[in-house]
Amino acid sequence: MSHLKVIVPAAILLGTFLVSTTASFATVDYKKATGKQCLYCHAKISGDKAEMNKNLTAAGKYYHEHKSLDGYQEKK
Repeated sequence: MSHLKVIVPAAILLGTFLVSTTASFATVDYKKATGKQCLYCHAKISGDKAEMNKNLTAAGKYYHEHKSLDGYQEKK
C-alpha cells in the first residue's frame, strides 16, 4: 500500500508533464520559423488543437495556407 502512495502521484505528474510538453512542440517550431508570438496567428491560446485552429487571425489563415508568412501583408 505504501508503494501506491508514491507511484500514483508520480504517474499523474509524469502524465501531466508529457501531455503539456507534447502540446507545446508545434508552437515552439512555428515560433522559430516565423519569429512571431502565438497571438500573432491566434486570437486566443488554448490547449485544444481544434480550438486553436478555429481561432486563427488573418495572419494565421495565411500561414495555414502558405506554410510561411513570406508575402503576408498586414492589414492596417
